[in-house]
Amino acid sequence: MNSTELVNLEAEVQKGNEIATFAGGCFWCTEAVFERVNGVKNVVSGYTGGKENNPTYEDVSYGRSTHAEAIQIYYDPKVISYQELLEVFFYTHDPTQVNRQGPDVGTQYRTEVFYHDENQKKLATDYISKLNQSGKYNKPIATKVTEYTKFWLAEDYHQNYYELNPGNPYIINIAVPKVNKLKEHFPNLVKKKYASEK
Repeated sequence: MNSTELVNLEAEVQKGNEIATFAGGCFWCTEAVFERVNGVKNVVSGYTGGKENNPTYEDVSYGRSTHAEAIQIYYDPKVISYQELLEVFFYTHDPTQVNRQGPDVGTQYRTEVFYHDENQKKLATDYISKLNQSGKYNKPIATKVTEYTKFWLAEDYHQNYYELNPGNPYIINIAVPKVNKLKEHFPNLVKKKYASEK
């Protein structure tokens, strides 16, 4: 698996899975959050929303491409709905930040939902409207809703980064609090094997 590999969605659809694609800052964090959600079969990190072919982490992280760091979620719609995935996504990152999440700054860290069909588009836009009207945030939601085109798999060492690098200061300080937000706010959505995780 490397960054020059385009994701082929047909095999996942044939397995009965549906697909969600989100960008919400560093993909190490968003991948870790969604790996813990019940009904999610697999999450991969990669790059999407850009014009260039074969983007590398160096290209994306230094802002030399138009891609966002993103995740592709393969989920069982009989267990978890797209609406629930949206709620987790918006709760576990700051959707009012423009081209930034915490210490990560640049268009590659933008907040964006990449829809795969008209239903996903409607659910995302409706939910953003609801959040804007709720008064929960003191700034408007910055999340863009964009049609999905291509998703390039990130390099091997980015996959399952949270699990494989528990001592990394970024994971401890930035990713762990996001995972904890999931567990505290959506305890009923957390996979049993992660419920007692510290």
